[in-house]
Amino acid sequence: MNSTNKIFDSVVSLFPTPVYFSKLQRQLSKKEKDLIIKCSKKIIKNESNVYSKNTYVLETASFKKLKKEILLRVQHYFDKVLCYKNVKPYITQSWLNYNVKNTNHHKHDHPNSLVSGVFYVNADKKNDTITFLNQNYSPISPQIREFNTWNASNWDVSVETGAIFLFPSSLMHRVKNKKENGTRISLSFNVFIKGILGEKEKLTELIL
Repeated sequence: MNSTNKIFDSVVSLFPTPVYFSKLQRQLSKKEKDLIIKCSKKIIKNESNVYSKNTYVLETASFKKLKKEILLRVQHYFDKVLCYKNVKPYITQSWLNYNVKNTNHHKHDHPNSLVSGVFYVNADKKNDTITFLNQNYSPISPQIREFNTWNASNWDVSVETGAIFLFPSSLMHRVKNKKENGTRISLSFNVFIKGILGEKEKLTELIL
């Protein structure tokens, strides 16, 4: 091939959506498991699945250690990905979701929150996924020869017991219909910040 016909190119991912993944490096304790069972007895019906009536589960004494471990991941996300100054993240609400066979979780995002997360108490790596959706408007809709993270309108990510995901609260997501037996259990939570936003000299300061 003539050197003048060679193409030297690269693709830069501008303004990507950061979805963070980690994993809890231990098994849940009996005390933690007992609380999960207890919460399953007081539930609220969602569109398809159910969630715990207690929407501050990470504030319970039984989850004190788990909350600390989750907050370590949240802080890491803020330090390494968002790189915000003068603010500290904290968990606002947290609740347990229960999905049995033939249930799903409708498409949704998390208002009044900056970062949201999911910890998987019980999930089947072979079958369970979380689906993230691209809400950006496109004026055309051509056929796709091969899907990738740039052209896909949605993206399925496999989940498993112990996995922890963090993502912007504005990112739309859902759970597909569960076809297998057993109960998929996840602990969802929202994160906001306290501290100083903006700059006093630029007249943009906001103290939270």
